[in-house]
This record gives sequence, structure tokens and C-alpha cells, in this order.
Amino acid sequence: MSNTAATKKVNIRTLTCTAILGALAFALMFLDFSVPFAPSFLQMDISDLPALIAAFALGPIPGAMVCVIKNLLHLSITSTVGVGEVSNCLLGCAFVLPAGWIYRKLQNRKGALIGSLVGAVCMAVCAFPINLFLVYPMYINVAGFPLEAIMGMYKAIFLFANVDELWQALLICNVPFTFIKGMLVTIITFAVYKKISPVLKGR
Repeated sequence: MSNTAATKKVNIRTLTCTAILGALAFALMFLDFSVPFAPSFLQMDISDLPALIAAFALGPIPGAMVCVIKNLLHLSITSTVGVGEVSNCLLGCAFVLPAGWIYRKLQNRKGALIGSLVGAVCMAVCAFPINLFLVYPMYINVAGFPLEAIMGMYKAIFLFANVDELWQALLICNVPFTFIKGMLVTIITFAVYKKISPVLKGR
């Protein structure tokens, strides 16, 4: 087989696997659930699982494309005028891009662990400015959710904490919530990746 034919075969496999994982990630978005330390509009889910698997098996860019695909599909049933999808996509990319890049440099279990930890930290750190300067202003000005109602839901969770400003709520709730989400996806990835990766890589 020529190099051109081999490259074409790899590209087709990568595109096909990325599309399939994107569809799977979209399906996993429906398996969300509430947690007691966050308002009900913050739902925990593992839809970044296929994206992290793609980032490890196919590369960071396919991993990010899985995030894009799942949110484009979810736009058809959005209840947030696309705001939730923007947030999910940006934070997902902040997770899988550094994780996939580090794993490409260090392709072993240690590299996967370091990449996942760095990705989870990046996603948690990015959750603060992305929500404060982009997502929540869009919720308020585009989707029409009153800031008072949003803050009321945070205050109902943190009855004994001084949460009067949006930035405080994001720092106390959204940042750790996002990190925990990343670690949950990491744990499941480590449990299933060894069995799935040969199929994705065509081995």
C-alpha cells in the first residue's frame, strides 16, 4: 500500500471514529444528574468521556471535534438558546486539548494520568472566566434568565456561605464542580480505554 493510500485510510478512520464518538457523546449528555453541592441547572454528566478517549487514541484535535459535534447535535434540542452548548464545548475543549497533547508526548499510563489531571485543572480554571465573562452574561442578556434568580439558586445551596456576587458563586461552586466532572471522566476513561483504543486505532 502506498503512503498516500495509507494516509487516506488513516484519515477516513479518524474522521469516522470522530463522528461516531461525537454521536456517542451526544447520547451521553442525556444521562445527566444533579449533585447536592450545585444548583439544579448545573448537571453532572460524562459526555466528555468519548472526547477524552478520542484525544488519547486519535489526537487532541479529534478530541476537540467530538466536543464540537456533540454540542452541534444538542443545539437541535437546546433549552438555553445555545448558551449551554457554548459553555459545554469550550470547557470540553479546555479539558481534552491539553490532555491529548500531553499524551502524544508521553504515550503511556503515566502520560495519560498527567494529561488528564492537567486537562481537568485547565477546565476548572477556565470555567471561572468563561462563565463570568461569556456564559452567564449570555444567559442573562440572550436567554433572559434574571441574575437575581440565578444567584437565588446558588444561595439556596450555600446557606452558610457569604455568596453575594456571581464571581463568588462561580469560585465556590462551578470551579470545583468542573474539576470533579473532569476527574469522573478520567476514572472511567482509565477503566475502558485499554479495551477500546485498539478498535479506534485499527489494530
